[in-house]
Amino acid sequence: MIQYNFSFRKLNVYQISRTLVKDIYGLVNAFPPNEKYALGDQMRRAVVSIPSNIAEGTAKTSPKDQFRFLEISYGSLMELMCQTEIALDLQYINQDQFSLIETEIGDIYKMLSSMQAALKTRIQGNHL
Repeated sequence: MIQYNFSFRKLNVYQISRTLVKDIYGLVNAFPPNEKYALGDQMRRAVVSIPSNIAEGTAKTSPKDQFRFLEISYGSLMELMCQTEIALDLQYINQDQFSLIETEIGDIYKMLSSMQAALKTRIQGNHL
């Protein structure tokens, strides 16, 4: 079997985002049946968008394009944070579950912010 060495796989933010995907899918599986295809579906789409856009951004050669895909990941991350708070409010998850997800989101937020700052410096330096 051929093993490809895609650069995004080495990024910590990508790896942690994949862990977040698994954690959210696990939580949503325990939602009431009527919510699995409402709030749960929105949460699944938002969480999958995070690592997907990180990966897609690494394929772009322009720092501006890379920055744009990180912005999309960041937007999905904030959407997921909101949805997780709603799940807590509706008592679909407990405080411990919420705290775990919030910590993961916070870690991803910091990494995305650092990557965006570095790209912004490159963009401003190159006047792209």
